[in-house]
Formats: sequence, C-alpha cells, structure tokens
Amino acid sequence: MRMELLRGGYAEQTLRLDPRIKMLMVVTVSVILTAGGYGGLMTYIRPALAVLPLLLLLLSKRWAASLLYILCFGLAYFGEYFLLSRTYGVVNFILLASFSLFTRFMPGLMMGYFLVSTTTVSEFMAAMRRMHVTEKIAIPLSVMFRFFPTVREEYSAIGDAMRMRGVVLAGGKPLKMLEYRFVPMMICSLKIGEELSTAALTRGLGAPVKRTNICSIGFRAQDIVLLLLCLASLGVYIQWLFVH
Repeated sequence: MRMELLRGGYAEQTLRLDPRIKMLMVVTVSVILTAGGYGGLMTYIRPALAVLPLLLLLLSKRWAASLLYILCFGLAYFGEYFLLSRTYGVVNFILLASFSLFTRFMPGLMMGYFLVSTTTVSEFMAAMRRMHVTEKIAIPLSVMFRFFPTVREEYSAIGDAMRMRGVVLAGGKPLKMLEYRFVPMMICSLKIGEELSTAALTRGLGAPVKRTNICSIGFRAQDIVLLLLCLASLGVYIQWLFVH
C-alpha cells in the first residue's frame, strides 16, 4: 500500500485557504454558474466567478490544470458568443449544448479539483469537526478525498504498462482499447476503496473518542475576502431568483 494512503498525501500549497471557504466556493460557483442567468448584477457576477477557479489554480501553481481550463473554457466561451449566431438548425443545437456544458459546469468542476488537490485529509477532518458534521458523513468524504487522486495515479500506471507491452490503440480496435483500460481500472478502483477505508480506520477516524489533529486551520485575511465574495454572490443570485 502506498505511503500516501496512510499519511493523507499532504498537498503542496502556496495559497493557504481554510477548507470551509473552499467548500463554500465550490457550492457558490457551481450553483450560480449552473442555474443562474444574466441580468443586473448577475452580468458581472458570472464572469467573476468563472475567472475565480483560474486565479486560484494559478496561485497554487497548478499549471497544467490552469492551461486546460483556459483552453476549454475560452474556446467554449468564444463559440457561445461568436459561433451560435452564425449557425442554424441541428448544428446550432449541438453547438449550444456543447458550449453551455463547458461554460456552466467546468468552473464548478475546476473548483472541486482545487478543493481536492490542495486540501489534506487532516485539514478536511478538522474542518468537518469545526462544522460539527457527523462522522457518518465526514469519514466517507475523507476517503473520497484520497480516492480520486489515487485512481488517477492507477490510470496513469495502466497506460504505462500498456505502452511497455506495445499495446497502442489496440491494433485499431477501439473497443479492445476500452477493455484494456477500464477492466483493470474497475478492479483497481475496488481495491483502492478497500485500502483507503482500512487506512482511514487505522488512523483512528472511526474511533469513539475525540480525535486530536496537528494541522492548523482558521480564517485568515484571504479567507475573509473570499467569504464576503461568496456571500455577496449568493445574495445577488437569490435577489435575481425573486426578480425572475
């Protein structure tokens, strides 16, 4: 079993934010950009929240994720405003669905990636205790925090193993390629889930006594600024809902 399963994979951080603020930002960005519309202050709130994940990723030095976000969201935003007015019929419908999917859902997904990649299990559990969340919810969520990064590592390892064996594009058979990729991935996912659950129990996450924590969390100046931004955005969104 990898050592990071036991120690929680302490994340490299240059921008330190309280996990509670990160979770609030995920909810705020996802709700407003997915369900919100335009008009009034929402015309300015939506672009600001769409840029927020990019700024946080850049400040935390997630260069690859930042570049991916710029390319995908930028192309979708450009297409939504410049291509839709020049197409008609079925093509217009397909483009509208594709571009809207990226512009509405991708900022929330990138905020979720920022939350998972910059928050350790210890920090997350400390935040859950500060919010008085029951361990029946906190423990499964803490296991999830390590599940997705570990699955990503296994997916990369499967790709390396396939290349070492000369399995490239499965001889032009895409269905075989899916089989070679996803059958081992499914088996590894089940094993990873069991190992992470065992590691969580080994660390005492399910103990009936109060658990101590060496990590330090708390609101700083940057947390206060982002908290005010989220509350103001949610307030504008609620007001927009009543108007429309």
